[in-house]
Amino acid sequence: MTLEGRRVRLEPLEHRHEDALWEVAQDPRTWRWMRFNGHERDEFHRFFASVDMGFLHYLDGELVGHTSFLNDRPEDRVVEIGNTWLNPRAWGTDANTEAKYLLLRHAFEEEGYLRVEFKTDAANERSRPALEKVGATFEGVARKHQLVRGGERRDSAWYAVIDDDWPAVKASLERRLWGTGDDQ
Repeated sequence: MTLEGRRVRLEPLEHRHEDALWEVAQDPRTWRWMRFNGHERDEFHRFFASVDMGFLHYLDGELVGHTSFLNDRPEDRVVEIGNTWLNPRAWGTDANTEAKYLLLRHAFEEEGYLRVEFKTDAANERSRPALEKVGATFEGVARKHQLVRGGERRDSAWYAVIDDDWPAVKASLERRLWGTGDDQ
């Protein structure tokens, strides 16, 4: 399913998209906090092959990156949003915020999830404030949670939005993105 907002379109990732996505993945800054060094072709291929429920991320019709659902636990009605990266030309826009809004809306309103999780490198000074602006609640840091980028240890900061939070989070995001939404 394709998810469309006002400026952002998320299109389901298919094998045929690998080369196009590779083209926008060249800036090493894109991959600073990711598990893979995706600006290297072999690592990018490993990243691409690891994605389950991924989306091409378009801003105003231009391919700018990737995001996905992952760690789906339907028996618990929990899913994670992650593997998100944008080419730096999309930084400072609302591309990430609108994509998170589309994914959250789909998870809660279409799929009936009770919890949507996010995790990021605890040292990521761009991602953590962005998740808080989206409305995700900080839940703590899992120390030495992952090995990333060829063996580097990563502490992961965990965030979540639950279904009880979604109406207020949704209204806040709509106000932020488009100046609309319920003020309740």
